Amino acid sequence: MEGLGRRVIVAAFDGWNDAGEAASSALAQIRGTDGYEPVFSVDPELYFDYQYTRPQVSIDGEGRRKLSWPETSLLRPTRQTRGTQLWLLTGVEPARAWQAFASEIIDAALSEDITGFVALGSMMSDVPHTRPISVFGGSDNEQLRQSLDLEKSTYEGPVGILSVLAHAAEAAGIPTASLWASVPHYVAGHTPSPKATLALLDRLEDLTGAQVPRGDLSTEAAAWEASIDAAAADDEEMTEYIRQLERTRDTWDSPEASGDAIAQEFERYLRRRGDGPTKPGRDDPRRS
Repeated sequence: MEGLGRRVIVAAFDGWNDAGEAASSALAQIRGTDGYEPVFSVDPELYFDYQYTRPQVSIDGEGRRKLSWPETSLLRPTRQTRGTQLWLLTGVEPARAWQAFASEIIDAALSEDITGFVALGSMMSDVPHTRPISVFGGSDNEQLRQSLDLEKSTYEGPVGILSVLAHAAEAAGIPTASLWASVPHYVAGHTPSPKATLALLDRLEDLTGAQVPRGDLSTEAAAWEASIDAAAADDEEMTEYIRQLERTRDTWDSPEASGDAIAQEFERYLRRRGDGPTKPGRDDPRRS
């Protein structure tokens, strides 16, 4: 497929880049419905702070305790198809040596003859759960913006590992795009957010041309929305707040809404982010 090509990495990381677990759940959905094998993993001793991202202990089927360390791995599809194939880059955002980390990942990508890179993220936003989840698609690659109808970022400020990887991929000649889902900030207690995961997968399929499995996400998304409806029904203040968000969203979606007006509202959102439920320094959708 023109643009990203036929060997595309899809990347998502746990943590700040993953509101509502939407991005990591999207990769889990793809991985769980097809065969994948690891082709590269970073050395956790080099990149992770175990006081921040601690190893996990579990008990296997035979009653033995197993210790698992934080990791980032590149997974290759085991089944060859004629269309676009998706490699998966999944793991934990590193705590140190980001440039070396990115170099290792991109070297592994080049050894797999990767032709495109898509970063998946999700952010808490002032949006209603009752409307379709919006997904921002952006790229610093002019050719991709033209061929795939993506936007150019104007963001300046702190970024996360997705931005660093995207920058390294472009520098290595791998065209890169990013997709960011907007998750309603008032549903933090309703995690994960299958509606946001479904929106990311829908847009990913449009972007890459790959067949992306959805599984039971449509049913889970409807149940997720219904559970929030039930919670809001007992809270008049929350109900009115959601109605305000709905009116704003409907104004954005109306034919009369200008692109400049929407862009200005988005810029106001970016300026407010430091005071909201997300933490300063998290990846911004218009930059990664």
